[in-house]
Amino acid sequence: MKLCIAEKPSVGRDIARVLGADHAHDGFMEGNGYCVTWTFGHLCALYEPQEYQQLWKRWDMSLLPMIPERFSIKVTEEKGIQKQFGIIKDLISKADEVINCGDAGQEGELIQRWVYQKAGCRVPVRRLWISSLTEDAIREGFANLKDQSEYQRLYEAGLMRAIGDWLLGMNATRAYTIRYPHRDADSERNHVLSIGRVQTPTLALIVKRHKEIQNFHPITYWELKTTYRDTLFSMLADEDDRKITDHDEAQKLLQSVVGKEFEVVSVEKKKATEYAPRLFDLTSLQVECNKKYSYSAERTLQIIQSLYEKHLTTYPRVDTTFLPDDVYPKVPKIFQGIESHYPQIGRLRELMQQAKQTTGKAQKLPKSKHVFDSKKVTDHHAIIPTGQQPNTLTAEERNVYDLVAKRFIAAFYPDCQVANTTVLGRVEDVNFKATGREVLVAGWREVFAKDNEKLKQSADDDKDDKEDAADKLLPSFKKGEHGEHQPALQERQTTPPKPYTEATLLRAMETAGKTVDDEQLRDALKENGIGRPSTRAAIIEKLFQRKYIQRERKSLSPTLLGIELINTVHTPILLSAELTGVWEKKLRQIERGEYESRAFLDELKQLTTEVVNEVRTDKAGYRCPVCGMGIIIRGRTAFGCSRWREGCSYREPFAQQ
Repeated sequence: MKLCIAEKPSVGRDIARVLGADHAHDGFMEGNGYCVTWTFGHLCALYEPQEYQQLWKRWDMSLLPMIPERFSIKVTEEKGIQKQFGIIKDLISKADEVINCGDAGQEGELIQRWVYQKAGCRVPVRRLWISSLTEDAIREGFANLKDQSEYQRLYEAGLMRAIGDWLLGMNATRAYTIRYPHRDADSERNHVLSIGRVQTPTLALIVKRHKEIQNFHPITYWELKTTYRDTLFSMLADEDDRKITDHDEAQKLLQSVVGKEFEVVSVEKKKATEYAPRLFDLTSLQVECNKKYSYSAERTLQIIQSLYEKHLTTYPRVDTTFLPDDVYPKVPKIFQGIESHYPQIGRLRELMQQAKQTTGKAQKLPKSKHVFDSKKVTDHHAIIPTGQQPNTLTAEERNVYDLVAKRFIAAFYPDCQVANTTVLGRVEDVNFKATGREVLVAGWREVFAKDNEKLKQSADDDKDDKEDAADKLLPSFKKGEHGEHQPALQERQTTPPKPYTEATLLRAMETAGKTVDDEQLRDALKENGIGRPSTRAAIIEKLFQRKYIQRERKSLSPTLLGIELINTVHTPILLSAELTGVWEKKLRQIERGEYESRAFLDELKQLTTEVVNEVRTDKAGYRCPVCGMGIIIRGRTAFGCSRWREGCSYREPFAQQ
């Protein structure tokens, strides 16, 4: 008997239907020589500290660091899980072969391997690896099963991730909670200062941005602008991009151009090509859904997972925006399946027919290098529709599906052709500039035409004057023309950084805190991003659950507890998104076979020991010499009393320690 173990009941039943295993039993399906069962949630987990040593049940600094000689796993102590594990164990004992049908990713591989280990699996194991749950995809996957050994590196990377999170999380959380107690005013108990490998640097990003906003002092400055032929020109900044903060200087500059003629000194018109937006990976889909619909990262993941399980979209937990070459022949069939829902496909055929009439050659669907690149696809490709009819969707599912489908359709439209115009003018010695853009050939923009109309009808808070000017179609100017103009000063103020939204926070996690708009550069930084696409939403949700952050409309801000936690933690690796990103890079290298898991484990143990020792020997943690009740905690620039909210004034800068 061949035993297939899926990631959840719904997926197991899909696989059973394709295999002909149509006899239902308690916890599994059977038929046609197959048994199909399933896990749900995390059936297995690493031991708790006290399960290694009873002493480790105590939260005692002298017992840290806790580093087990050998890490062990257990079956989660929940009645339903224990029952299902018993069914799986019994089926494995009767099987001739096990087929791993778990989630095709690092975490899914780890979950399945742990179950096999606890169940004492001794028979051969093969791996099903698919990117969608359609019948064709499942059949194709079963025709290309691979030996489990080919995924050993994937398992090792997942195992090191789990062990790393356990070592650092358990030890750092206990060390900081013991050393720097924070009293809960409501319960009169100490807060647990939860420290996590990804969670804490993510919180640090939010706290840092919050402090930048709180400490921001606006500066008033003046901009000189002038209107010539109904077009607004802005004075060109100097090489240092210096702002004019002296009002007298600004007035003097204004007077120098009043009554003088404006002269056009150059007109430059450049044609440019704008490529269609990249296909979605999970992070970019979460970003778009947050910006457009205010869905949280966690909610977007739930919706796209539902679409995947309904066979409508491909595997969602991906970090690439490319497709492999072997998907190209399947595109017409995908279009055929969804054409009745998307008239844009019919319009695409019209454009291809027009191109044929112009060139006299038959037109194939475009195959752009910006879409198809097998070298940039590893385990899974970008999220695309499967071609199944998208019927009976909820409103949220329809919104997300539309985003995925339209991106996919747009990828095969012609490129958008634009003309960018730059006009330079001069009044005496003062130089001015105006820019504009004209869409010559809409191309892929036709796919989003109705969406763009809706956006134009609503206020766009993120758009500034520069963007408005860049999109404006300019009148025809000629070099050397001159005439009257209307100069004026505009009073401005510098603005603070914007608070993080879930969209911008996801991007920051993806690029280890760096602000990057260029897609190619962002691709390069993904290697060092913190967390994985599949875990970032859960990390953000965990910060909410632990009351470290809060949502104010779309903006994220830290709570007082979150700020206190980051003020208390001062170990660089725990706060730095960049340093944590280096750790993530090594995990990816383990997955590719470029780094040894044993070496990584040794680094983890050394780092854990260093973190605990740093906390243990820190000068903070003693009783307050002023009030005698609070504990001395460490802030950014000074030590101070933990009872500062109750009025204790003790504070001592680092320089005096």
